[in-house]
Amino acid sequence: MTDETTSPEPLPEAVAAATSAGPDVPPDRLAINPRSPHFDADKLRRGIGIRFKDVVRHNVEEYSISEGWVRVQAGKSMDRKGNPLTIKLSGPVEAWYEDLGEDAPVAKA
Repeated sequence: MTDETTSPEPLPEAVAAATSAGPDVPPDRLAINPRSPHFDADKLRRGIGIRFKDVVRHNVEEYSISEGWVRVQAGKSMDRKGNPLTIKLSGPVEAWYEDLGEDAPVAKA
């Protein structure tokens, strides 16, 4: 009787899932409004950098990389429920996690 205490080899499915996960990039669509279905507090806590038309923006309310748009607040205007009025701007959008530093992988269309 032999005592084998070797660690099991990883399953091929687990290896494939780990390699196909890709780099750590933000989701395709994200919003800062908690009432939105695209709101995710954990991802927002990490800090999201947005580049829109080759300019880094810090006033983005919501974005969609695949559809190529961002929503930004339209001045200080509010609707009757107290929410800021936003406008939708179209163009190329890139997003990355700011907590990963300067060489963070960028999600773009």
